[in-house]
Amino acid sequence: MQITSELRNLDVGKVIENEALKNYTTYKVGGLPIAIVYPFDLGGLIKLLKFLKSKNIKYKILGNGSNVIFNDAPYNGVIIKLDNFNNLRIINNKIIVGAGYMLNKLAIRVSRLGLSGLEFAAGIPGTIGGAIFMNAGAYKTDMGYIVSSVKVLTPNLELKTMTNKELEFHYRTSFLQKHPGYIVIEATLTLVKGNQDEIMELINERKSRRLETQPLEYPSAGSVFRNPEGDFAGRLIEEIGYKGKNIGGAKVSEKHANFIINTGNASGEDIKKLINEIKSRVKEKYNIELKVEQEFVE
Repeated sequence: MQITSELRNLDVGKVIENEALKNYTTYKVGGLPIAIVYPFDLGGLIKLLKFLKSKNIKYKILGNGSNVIFNDAPYNGVIIKLDNFNNLRIINNKIIVGAGYMLNKLAIRVSRLGLSGLEFAAGIPGTIGGAIFMNAGAYKTDMGYIVSSVKVLTPNLELKTMTNKELEFHYRTSFLQKHPGYIVIEATLTLVKGNQDEIMELINERKSRRLETQPLEYPSAGSVFRNPEGDFAGRLIEEIGYKGKNIGGAKVSEKHANFIINTGNASGEDIKKLINEIKSRVKEKYNIELKVEQEFVE
């Protein structure tokens, strides 16, 4: 394809073609994009974005694909992966980390150093950039509590540092979700000194609980819906009789009703239909508007 050749000629990073997005998402769904590009560095990313904007080609920054749902039809755009943006510096209790670094890997690394604040993230299989974008969280805490500042690339392709306040972190949302033209490049996190043994004991205890209560043996993207205030999405889904319900290969987990799993041959469309059906039934029965935590990508 001509666009792929032009992307290669830009010489900004590794270019992959003819690779389905199901290999890049935790749901294991998604069709073929025009190409997947791994920029070598910030200069390469800026050059790539200038090219895509000049050609009016849509693009999507994709972290670990752990909170997104693609269609199985071709994605008429370019996927950008920031895996090479994986620098890490630890200065006392300050962590300076690239957007492509894996969140769960960082959580374990700093916890072993006796730094506390990232314990909640030990089971979240996303990248730093994706986690900040979604304000990922668990156990009544989230990224908003530990992010001091973030270096972003603005829609005008300028590098800017945003403070915690400017990032407008709230439950599973942030400024970045409402302004998707901004791209996380690097983050500074502030943790606190803690007891290494106690931190690791907590992480291991939670890991055991997750294995017992979540369907981790199947492809999924974690919790589908945000918990409504004072209630649990999983309870509401059980109450409408949808635990174990399936559409095609997409199924509401019998282990945890707020998880939808791919039993082997689900399409992105199957997952979306099931999500929308659950939303509709819960609204009908309880007049509660469930909010989807996951991102639909068209």
